[in-house]
Amino acid sequence: MSAEMVSSTNVFTIYIPLLHEGTTVVRPTQGVKLGENAYKVLPTQAYDPNDEEWQFPPGSIVACAAETRNGQEVLVARRRLTSAIPAESIL
Repeated sequence: MSAEMVSSTNVFTIYIPLLHEGTTVVRPTQGVKLGENAYKVLPTQAYDPNDEEWQFPPGSIVACAAETRNGQEVLVARRRLTSAIPAESIL
């Protein structure tokens, strides 16, 4: 999906769990909404896979769940989905 094809109304802030941090850490990034709770993970501008290991790297299609963190409800990626999203669930 090219940047030109992504509507800003379909882009949301999602949080990706980081691996090997010694504690629970999530990284905010952007995700393109593909369907109900399904998002394609986009990289941050400073994304460096040698610096942080994301549980779901950019390009992954993930299911997000609403969680409360620091008093705010946020979308956290919780599982990888296949790249085949049913057509009826795509907005």
